[in-house]
Amino acid sequence: MGTYYYEVVSIDGDYANLKRIDIDSAELKLVARALLPEDTTEGTRLKYEMLQYEIC
Repeated sequence: MGTYYYEVVSIDGDYANLKRIDIDSAELKLVARALLPEDTTEGTRLKYEMLQYEIC
């Protein structure tokens, strides 16, 4: 399991669209907001490691 970096592109209700920023990718990942840190807003950068998201 590696380390991945994302930016929150948009938030729609209980879900957030994340874009990977450590590689060139246009794909968005839909993630339940319950899995993200409480202070997550649009534009927040996240680190995903060991099955957890944290603000970086």
